[in-house]
Amino acid sequence: MSRLFEPMQIGDLHLDNRIAIAPMCQYSAEGGVPNDWHLIHLGHLALSGAGLLILEATAVSPQGRISPYDLGLYSNETEEAFTRLLKAIRLHSAIPLALQLAHAGRKASSRAPWEGGTQIRPNEPLGWETEAPSALPHAEGESVPLALDRDGLKRVRDDFVNAARRAARLGFDAIEIHGAHGYLLHQFLSPIANEREDEYGGSLENRMRFPLEIFDAVRDAFPANRPVWVRVSATDWVPSGWDIEGTIAFAKALQNRGCAAIHVSTGGVSPAQAIKLEPGYQVPYAKRVKAETGLPTIAVGLITEPEQAETIIGSEEADMVSLGRAMLYNPRWPWHAAARLGAQVNAPKQYWRSQPREQKDLFKNTRYGQR
Repeated sequence: MSRLFEPMQIGDLHLDNRIAIAPMCQYSAEGGVPNDWHLIHLGHLALSGAGLLILEATAVSPQGRISPYDLGLYSNETEEAFTRLLKAIRLHSAIPLALQLAHAGRKASSRAPWEGGTQIRPNEPLGWETEAPSALPHAEGESVPLALDRDGLKRVRDDFVNAARRAARLGFDAIEIHGAHGYLLHQFLSPIANEREDEYGGSLENRMRFPLEIFDAVRDAFPANRPVWVRVSATDWVPSGWDIEGTIAFAKALQNRGCAAIHVSTGGVSPAQAIKLEPGYQVPYAKRVKAETGLPTIAVGLITEPEQAETIIGSEEADMVSLGRAMLYNPRWPWHAAARLGAQVNAPKQYWRSQPREQKDLFKNTRYGQR
């Protein structure tokens, strides 16, 4: 039996296998509203046979978007658009859906990657003033963000709560809080971005305080039988930045608050990062977090081959693997992995006849007769 295709639980959420589709920004929304692109894109991925689909970073406020083209869940208009999207997906797929809630902090107001990804200044069309733990820009020459005061911190907490309540009404199976990749909650954690002198800055305990308050608020606002977890950057890849030891302390604090899992990525808080790219380069961080907390752990980062993923799960380096670019390139990756590993996946009945002759039991519950 393939370990990659064994079922698992995250809290009360049952997953058919250990393949997650990572959240991948599409930079294609209009005023935060998902549109036909998202319907096609996510509908396609929902037929992949993966165990879990995590929707892209969805801003809890307009100013929390990475770009003017990011998804948002902060108004009745955005909620209604998600209703249409989820209805279509649910009609044809039973894949569990998690929503990643996010606030970009000082990395907000940016152009789409294919437009260069640079900052849009507040006085430029489509730009706005960003906010952060401290008045420190992400990169040299960028506009200085507004340091959040107490009213600002409360507003951001309330935005996360309101988005979580909307996600609950929409019927999302889980929430992933984005605490990675240099966005707002990661900015609070990292001494590179956080130079506050109040109870939200300085010591590790203080730097963890606001992200933990956000987790508590979201956990309280979302149904108790649906899991909430956090995506983290395990290291900044910068000397004196956020590191694996802080990540483990943060993960343990989250675990004590009822966090259901940890999704382990790295980097994003500084252009000075020196990432050492290689296949599975972030897996060792997931392995440390899993070993020292026992939390269900999701590994991500240049995991591209079925045998590689099987080894990660089989050697208990992580409980799930999360695929991003590999899924964009091959949206049927789980089908092909199951074929190579001698396992089965769920697939829509309309596609059953694509089953390879050499593996007639690839799809679960196949009942496709000869013609």
